[in-house]
Amino acid sequence: MAKIRKHIIFRGWVQGVGFRYRAYYAARENDVAGWVRNLYDGSVEAELEGEESNIDRMLIQIDNGHFIRIESMEVKSLPLTGESGFRIRE
Repeated sequence: MAKIRKHIIFRGWVQGVGFRYRAYYAARENDVAGWVRNLYDGSVEAELEGEESNIDRMLIQIDNGHFIRIESMEVKSLPLTGESGFRIRE
């Protein structure tokens, strides 16, 4: 399957609830590359690169995390970068 890259802003109850660490482990489990970081306004930003079905599974796993409540996602498609690995950015 073809890889894609998405830029996502998550809004809701997404900071102070382990969101970034949940994203990190879900990305590794689903072979998704990219990064995640908190934003000053209380939202979380991420760029995800991988097969679309893997990204979808990752997002479901994050949303199923305890205390996490994603109220909305602003999603944009990006060109592939060939990034490997997943990291939490400060």
